[in-house]
Amino acid sequence: MNYSETLQYLYTSVPVFQHSGGSAYKPGLQTSIALDNYLHNPHRAYKTIHVAGTNGKGSTSHLLAAVLQQSGYKTGLYTSPHLVDFRERIRVNGEKITEEYVTDFVARHRSFFETLHPSFFELTMSLAFDYFRACAVDVAVIEVGLGGRLDSTNIITPGLSIITNISLDHVQFLGDTVEKIAAEKAGIIKEGVPVIIGEAHGGVRRVFEEKAQSAGAPLIFAEEQPVLTETRIEYGKNRWRYRSADYGTLESELGGVVQIQNTRTVLTAIRQLIRQRFVISPEAVRQAFAHVTKLTGLMGRWQQIQSRPRIVCDTAHNTGGMEYIVRQLAEEPYDTLHIVIGMVNDKDVDGVLALLPRQARYYFTQASVARALPGAELMQAATRHGLRGDTYPSVAEALQAARQQAAENDFIYIGGSTFIVADALSIK
Repeated sequence: MNYSETLQYLYTSVPVFQHSGGSAYKPGLQTSIALDNYLHNPHRAYKTIHVAGTNGKGSTSHLLAAVLQQSGYKTGLYTSPHLVDFRERIRVNGEKITEEYVTDFVARHRSFFETLHPSFFELTMSLAFDYFRACAVDVAVIEVGLGGRLDSTNIITPGLSIITNISLDHVQFLGDTVEKIAAEKAGIIKEGVPVIIGEAHGGVRRVFEEKAQSAGAPLIFAEEQPVLTETRIEYGKNRWRYRSADYGTLESELGGVVQIQNTRTVLTAIRQLIRQRFVISPEAVRQAFAHVTKLTGLMGRWQQIQSRPRIVCDTAHNTGGMEYIVRQLAEEPYDTLHIVIGMVNDKDVDGVLALLPRQARYYFTQASVARALPGAELMQAATRHGLRGDTYPSVAEALQAARQQAAENDFIYIGGSTFIVADALSIK
C-alpha cells in the first residue's frame, strides 16, 4: 500500500473517534499494553512529559515542546486530533512524521495488530512511540487523548505530569460532574512523579490533592506560582506580552485570553524541569513563546487567517473553552461580529449557545464528519437562545457568505468544533 492507501486502511479498518465518536472509544489499557510489549516498549527509550486536561492541553504541549527543542533537546510531540494532515499528530522537532514511516509501520505490523482490534488512537499512539524511539528523541511531550486514567497514553511513567484544567466535556465517558471528570484526569498522576495543575478550585482541587497524596506525588498549583507579574494583549498583533519573574518580557505568538493560564502552567513546568536538570536558557524560552507555531506547527488556537476583515478561528468546543472565547470577542475592536459556527452531536450544545453574544450575525453549518450536528438543528437550538442567522451546507459556503457580507472593519470568528476549524483551514 502507498501512503494514501495506508491512511484509507487506517480510517476504515479501525474505529476513529474523531469521525464516529463513542463507538470508537475503548477505555482500558490492555490493548495499548499488548501493542507496547509487542514493540518492545519504545516509550522507555526516552523521557516523557504527560499532559492532560479539558482545555488548553494542546497549546501547553506545543509550548513545552518548543521550549525543549529550542533548548537543544530532540523533542517528540504527540497530540490529537489533527486538523488538516494526519501526520500533525506525530512530530519530532516540529517536523511531521514521514509518509514512508507511517506506510512501513502498518505494513510491518498489520498482521499482529489486526488480531487485537485496536482503536485508531491506540494504533497511532503506538506508531508515535515507535517513531520517537527510531528518531532517538531525548524527550517526548505526550498529550492525553480523552480522560486520563483509562486513556491509552497512560502506559507511560513520565518525569512530569500536567493537568491544565477541568470542565464538563465528554460527560458520557468521564462523568457528569467536574469532580468525576477530575478523578479521571487525575489518573495520570503516578507514584512519586511531580504533577502541575494549571487551574483547580473547590471539589476539583480536593480530588487532585487526595490523589497526589495517595501517590506520594509532589503537587504544584500553577495559579499559586508567581511566574507572571504583568500581562497585556496587543490586539493589532494578536499576541500577548508578558512580564515574567524568570525570563523578563515574553512576547507570545499565541493570542486569546485562555493563553494567560496556559503560559502560567508552562512557566511553572519549566521551573520543575530545571529542577530535574534540564538545561533551559532564558533565550530558548523567549524564542519558543515568540515562534511556537513555526517551531511546532500549532494551528487553530485563536489563529488569524485574514486581516481585512479580520478572520480568526479557534478550536474551543465546550463551555469551558467558549467562556474564554466570548471574553476575548468582547474585547476585540470591530463594527459587526460574524460567527461561523458548527458543533458535534455529543457536546453540550445549549450550554455553548447560551454563552454566545446575541448581537452577532450567525452562519450555522456542519463539519465534514459523521459526528457533525446538522446546521439546521443547530440553528433551531440557537433560536431558543436569541441567536439569529442562516444555515449553510458546508463550512466553505458559510465562510464564503460571511466574507461577502462582512465589511473591512468587521470581525469573523470561526469555531464551535475542532472539525469546523479543520474544514476552514483546508479551504484553498
